[in-house]
Amino acid sequence: PQNNSDTGCRRPLNVLYPVPLPQFDMVHIITWNVGSATPPDDITSLLGLHVGDGNTDMYIIGLQEVNSMINKRLKDVLFTDQWSEVCMERLSPFGYVLVTSQRMQGLLLLIFAKYFHLPFLRGVQTETTRTGLGGYWGNKGGVSARMSVYGHTICFLNCHLPAHMENSDQRMEDFESILQQQQFEGQAATGVLDHDVVFWFGDLNFRIDDLDMQVVKSAIDNNKFPMLWEKDQLNMAKDSETVLEGFQEGPLKFSPTYKFDVGTNTYDTSGKKRKPAWTDRILWRLRATAPALGAGKRGSISGLTSGTKVTQHYYRSHMEYTVSDHKPVSSIFTLQFPYKVDIPLVTIIVEDEWNCVADAIAKFKMAPNFSRSSWDWIGLYKVGFKHHKDYVGYVWAKQEEADFHRQEHEVTFTEEELPKGSGDFILGYYSNNMSTIVGVTEPFQIQLPTSGLDNSSSDSSDFSSEDDSTVVLMKTRSRSPSPRKSKHRSHRSGSPNRSRSGSPAQAKIKELKVTDGSPSSTTKTAAKSESRGCPAEGSSNQVSAPGEKEKDTGDSGL
Repeated sequence: PQNNSDTGCRRPLNVLYPVPLPQFDMVHIITWNVGSATPPDDITSLLGLHVGDGNTDMYIIGLQEVNSMINKRLKDVLFTDQWSEVCMERLSPFGYVLVTSQRMQGLLLLIFAKYFHLPFLRGVQTETTRTGLGGYWGNKGGVSARMSVYGHTICFLNCHLPAHMENSDQRMEDFESILQQQQFEGQAATGVLDHDVVFWFGDLNFRIDDLDMQVVKSAIDNNKFPMLWEKDQLNMAKDSETVLEGFQEGPLKFSPTYKFDVGTNTYDTSGKKRKPAWTDRILWRLRATAPALGAGKRGSISGLTSGTKVTQHYYRSHMEYTVSDHKPVSSIFTLQFPYKVDIPLVTIIVEDEWNCVADAIAKFKMAPNFSRSSWDWIGLYKVGFKHHKDYVGYVWAKQEEADFHRQEHEVTFTEEELPKGSGDFILGYYSNNMSTIVGVTEPFQIQLPTSGLDNSSSDSSDFSSEDDSTVVLMKTRSRSPSPRKSKHRSHRSGSPNRSRSGSPAQAKIKELKVTDGSPSSTTKTAAKSESRGCPAEGSSNQVSAPGEKEKDTGDSGL
């Protein structure tokens, strides 16, 4: 290190460039009808974290029958739902970040990926389709998320199809309806089946035909699963239903996952005595499927004519979880494909250690095809962050007219944006147009003097945990200053990155905590500030935010 005579701090000579191009191959998919239950205390074995501890590149978690009673749904709107929270809490220490999520009543889809893959996950979109009560109710249907992964399009579809033995045809009709209705924006892969790879999973509710209860249970007790496969409605439908053409599934070498007495591993002993069935399934499909490549020792293999291969390594149930009448099912896949995209849209350059406030400088370069927004920002994240709003501090990725043609740009974090004490951190560039992080650095260390620094935490409100001691009223479409006026006015004042008036976690949401007693002075200040069209300096009740550009400046009420 060399001494900086102006600041007296020691600044390292090493410069930390963005993460090297990572290898992406392993995907872990989980489906579970949770039967309105609260999450179990430990989901380590379900996530497979005891094996490999973080070798998976992406987790896809599809849940059905998440508690959607009115009072519970209201809490889930105001706070993070319990299932999302427990998954984030368990995965974030291993470097997994929530990429996107989609909820439709009891259906919930969560997508997690290692933080260094984020710049190469693009075009993220979600869709929902209701099929309950003729399409008017969302207790049944499908939720999906699609994206481009290193240039290859992938769609994840979580479904809950109609129940009961006699409704096999209705299940196929609903699945076909979901495929027809789910359309995505963009020229490539507008429909689910247009994607290079499709993963279809959920409580598909297919049953075992013809065989009576005793025959089925005897086959299960004696591990004679092949005789049950032959009567499985989904397996039989593959021979006649054109919509299932190309879909593949590994062998069902585990016991049927429905229906159990809650809290036990005993099949249904109630008056209904439901016949055991493999209702919970995970299938995949490849566009333009090449001739069958056979099955290797490591699992079931299939490939695309473009060279993409999908290999299934595990397909199993988890009998140890008893909170629901269904058992969770998981599968691990490896995806092998040549990268079509290998350069991030934004490259961030930082020194590998910040010893004083003067070190808190980041430079960034943008790819020629990157569409920049006035509302882009660079977040400072502690290693182990949960989602893109879980930042410690942020600065606007400003762009003045004079900087428009510059190849390299620079931003500075002020003292109030920096954490107290030391730790490992990451910088991430958030694109408002793409609604995702498009550039990240490797972890670097911050070691600052503890005096005079505030211990900042995430400004995220819509990802906060449940807390029954306060009521949080969410105000959508809150008034926001124009990104060209109020935001850049502070830039021209000589402190382009010092404003705390906007929070990237709250572009369209304003949080007001109501407690016993008179309103706090902070609330009053924020209210006065809103009347002027700009938020109060330092106020915790943010009015504007860089996370997303405001589309409507009208108030819609609390």
